[in-house]
Amino acid sequence: MKTGFRQSMAVLHTWAGLLPGWLLFIIFLFGTVSFFKQEISTWMQPELRDEALSSVAVDKLWQQLASNAPGAKAWQISLPPQRGGETLRASWQAEEQRQTLQLHPSSGEALTTRDTHGGNFLFSFHYNLYYIPWQLARYLVCIASLLMLVALLSGVVIHRKIFIDFFTLRLGKGQRSWLDVHNITAVVALPFHLMITWTGLATLLLTIMPWAILANFPDPSEFRQAIRPTAPHVQPAGVMAEPMPLSKIIATAEQHFNGVRPAFIRVHHPGDLNAMVEIFPHTDRLGSPHQAIFFSGVNGQLLQPPATPGAAIRTLDVMTDLHSARFADPVLRWLYFFSGVGGTLMIATGLILWSVKRGRQMPASTMGRILVERLNITVIVGASAGIAAYFLANRLLPIALAERAAWEIHCLFLTWAAVLLWTLVRPPKSAWRETLVMCALLFALVPVVNTLATSRGIYQSLLQGDGLFIGFDIAMLISALFFAGAAKRISRPPTSPHKTERSR
Repeated sequence: MKTGFRQSMAVLHTWAGLLPGWLLFIIFLFGTVSFFKQEISTWMQPELRDEALSSVAVDKLWQQLASNAPGAKAWQISLPPQRGGETLRASWQAEEQRQTLQLHPSSGEALTTRDTHGGNFLFSFHYNLYYIPWQLARYLVCIASLLMLVALLSGVVIHRKIFIDFFTLRLGKGQRSWLDVHNITAVVALPFHLMITWTGLATLLLTIMPWAILANFPDPSEFRQAIRPTAPHVQPAGVMAEPMPLSKIIATAEQHFNGVRPAFIRVHHPGDLNAMVEIFPHTDRLGSPHQAIFFSGVNGQLLQPPATPGAAIRTLDVMTDLHSARFADPVLRWLYFFSGVGGTLMIATGLILWSVKRGRQMPASTMGRILVERLNITVIVGASAGIAAYFLANRLLPIALAERAAWEIHCLFLTWAAVLLWTLVRPPKSAWRETLVMCALLFALVPVVNTLATSRGIYQSLLQGDGLFIGFDIAMLISALFFAGAAKRISRPPTSPHKTERSR
């Protein structure tokens, strides 16, 4: 019997969504949370108050660098973004050991915060993964993203009732309920799903399409120089000179960047007559420049202006900005977040729908059914529980623990592994219910432990009007209620189980 076009697209949609589905869920979950990575970093450093960067602080940093690292070949300085979440930091190489300096961004006083990667790890994990080489991780993410595009486009083709499905939600109907949730979360934010997947691929363009570059640039450094010129080579003069104040350097850079604050400053040969300053801007405006500028660290003379990017580079920069949403105001960031939640639920319900619809057509002992059911629980619940454990570890691990930031990450994966082990020894339905309850408890514990371990619990935050900490605790409680509700609903038998129609 000849298979029709829509039937072929349905098969393509099923397998293009299932095979990379577990990795796609991880990418969407961690990427969605990362829209608030600066706020997460602020919460994970309760010693740091959210205050604006001041010229007093940057000049104090400059003075301390001059006294503590006069012979260093270079100073690296990181400025906090306007959304906060980071300190004013500097580092330099001293003999064989790297030294760091951390100051309060407003007062300029020396500041010690707990060692944590904060929201930056969650952001990095959604495309670099962990415990495996980052090159391999990016190839896997690219392949999964390409299949995501295939699944999205084939899903549009097979939806004959796309507008009806948008308004249809039948709860307690087993397989049909999963299909309704899958359809709604897919359709309501379809433009976002297409945009975020396509722009994500664009940011990893060199990973998936290196051949034209390799053919035209045998040396990779030539290609990097062509698209984003690197620092001009300047030899030290061997003559001491008073460096230009850091506050003036920042002000000069902001003029060149049309008001955009610098993000990173590298001072080559500090204290020398030929000192050179290399400055990169924050990319917190849509279409803002990504290129560095270079000028003298003594008199501020521009040594190399930012290169004028061509249409291809400007397009890539805009697509990178659209994907990261650093430019977004609070309202738009929340819109990004809820659209990302919709995408995460779309993937999760698609995975569950396969095990409900197709998996139950197989014997319970079939390896494919066993694998999909266990992977669904491990990835969907395990990754979510791991994020809650990551936040709890930030509050519970000893402040002086060696490699503390790494142990926060290990706690995430240890929790994830515990969910995997639990799914292997329990029946699937029991494992779903029990791991969802555990996940709800972990999220509910976050505001409780935060109150007990810091002076910035929800009550103190309410008194001080600390909106970020209040909002974070509320978000944790909402997450706990969501997983508790899911555990309760999964315990109920469907009220009207029946098969879903073959054509949608």
